[in-house]
Amino acid sequence: MHIEKYRSNGIDYLRLVEGKRMRNRAGRNIVGKRVVASLGAFDHHDDGLPDFLARLRQSFREGRPLIDALKPYVGDAPKKEWTLRFRKDDGNCKAEPKRLAACVLDPVFSALGLDQLLASVKHASRIRYDLQGLVRLLVYGRILEPASKWATMEQNGKYYEPLVSGANPGNVYDALTVIDGNAEKIFRRMNTCIKRGIGRNPSLVFYDVTNFYFEIAEADEDVLDESGGVVEKGLRKFGVSKENRKQPIVQIGLFMDDNGIPVSFEMFPGNTLDHHTLKPAMERTVDGFGLGRFVLVADRGMYSAPNMCHVTDAGNGYIVSKSLRKSTAATRRWAVSPEGYAVVGDKFRRKSRIVRREVTLVKKDKNGKETRERRKFTEKEVVYWSEAFYRREMHEHKSFLDFVERLRANPAGFRVSASQSKSLRRFLKDEYLNKRTNEIVDGRKLVAMIDDEKLNAFNELMGYYMIATSELDTPDQEIIEKYHGLTQIEDQFREMKGTLEARPVFVNTPEHIRAHLLVCFIALTMMRLVQRRIAAAEPKSVAGGDLEWSYGMSGERLSKALRDWQVLRQPGEYYQMLNASSEDISRVLAAVGVSNEDVLYTKGDIAKLKSSVKVY
Repeated sequence: MHIEKYRSNGIDYLRLVEGKRMRNRAGRNIVGKRVVASLGAFDHHDDGLPDFLARLRQSFREGRPLIDALKPYVGDAPKKEWTLRFRKDDGNCKAEPKRLAACVLDPVFSALGLDQLLASVKHASRIRYDLQGLVRLLVYGRILEPASKWATMEQNGKYYEPLVSGANPGNVYDALTVIDGNAEKIFRRMNTCIKRGIGRNPSLVFYDVTNFYFEIAEADEDVLDESGGVVEKGLRKFGVSKENRKQPIVQIGLFMDDNGIPVSFEMFPGNTLDHHTLKPAMERTVDGFGLGRFVLVADRGMYSAPNMCHVTDAGNGYIVSKSLRKSTAATRRWAVSPEGYAVVGDKFRRKSRIVRREVTLVKKDKNGKETRERRKFTEKEVVYWSEAFYRREMHEHKSFLDFVERLRANPAGFRVSASQSKSLRRFLKDEYLNKRTNEIVDGRKLVAMIDDEKLNAFNELMGYYMIATSELDTPDQEIIEKYHGLTQIEDQFREMKGTLEARPVFVNTPEHIRAHLLVCFIALTMMRLVQRRIAAAEPKSVAGGDLEWSYGMSGERLSKALRDWQVLRQPGEYYQMLNASSEDISRVLAAVGVSNEDVLYTKGDIAKLKSSVKVY
């Protein structure tokens, strides 16, 4: 007997049928079928997880059907038994579990087109070592057990089947050089495969900048020519560290699509200002990816006339926040004026206006000669006030505002610390501010210096936020909601710095630094594709809190689940799975379409399991 799916009046049904010998009209013996039981509509039984029909058929064959209607038609299925013989001094007597994570990660790596690309690169470059194995080892090691490049090479023997064959440890640095030299090909191949597999959702492309630090004392020097001109800027430079580190850093700008899947990144010297990264990052990556028209979403550090003109000149749009506090006095007065606001409940209000701007763009040719161009463009400014944002800002500035009140109440007995003086300096009257000495004065003199007008203007803007956009016809609320999607790119950085431990960076040359970050980028993309399967396979209530609402399972939990999923070799070329019944690995395997059974596996069984993994 077997389960058959058929369609009637546009609806899929299930039924249990069995083979039956019969004669056709010509009198010949044929094998027909007899309906044993009608099981009802397919949708009535479907549990929403991948490959329900295949799992239902498998469970029926094993005597443990997924639906109650089939139970009367199964008897007690015979239990499979194994007899294992151990011999003294046999290596199988010692338990040495091996990682099985490659059974999930290999299909993802292949689905990104990286296996074929690396095979082509190896052939074209006549590389003799196992290039693909080394790249897999570096990427998988980043996901499962981040370590130095040398330590990652030592992890090769931890896998069920070693990922690298016939390579010496020094080849890992050769592989980094090859990765950097083929970075553009890697980006393009991954982008093509993702577009083909799930379709890029390029209607929105998010961009943000972060930095990674190096545990070194000195920054890289610039390479100068004979006349003192800069030929090549040093990469590891002192800059504004996102983690308040005092070591040299490197900046990276990351692009992400509206599915939460990374698109590309670009690397810059650590002292590069955020808004100076956007235009070159787009020119070197997404401008040539053929994404179609998209709307760039970025934070206020990216807003500048050259950046916005570059975006629109390429036929795209933008939604970028602007600093309201650094805007003109007229803009600030418009923002806080109650006129024109649409009130949404008692905790949110918004309004917008169309503005026309004229700016001067300064361009340099390859010889350094400057040209100036006057440009006019129109954009919409959306400003909103949120009680939640107001409370957050008040909390952030509470200690300083309390300090000002205490200073007013008792100026004679007040000592002002250096950090308090620094915070207060922007609210002092210009005629009292000593910019040369920055001396700490006593409280009685300081009270007279406070400019109440500046302080009131600062407080007045609490809770207000402004966004500039080229999308003049898009409703204000939609603009705000699309901008808030930028929080997902912040999680990309958290995963890179947390789960993938991308910093501190321990390689030195620009080529190897870029290759290290590209390995982390590939690892992040692979994690996101698996997480996307988990999120799609489960009801939202299963996923839990934090960012699991969009990614199904946190990167940290996914990493641990794959790391703990192991096999133990037994006599007779059998393999016993370990931790296969844990909640997280069960969720991962179910999401990628793997039917996990509590049995001993042969190599063929493991290969079959691996081939059943679905990535897209």
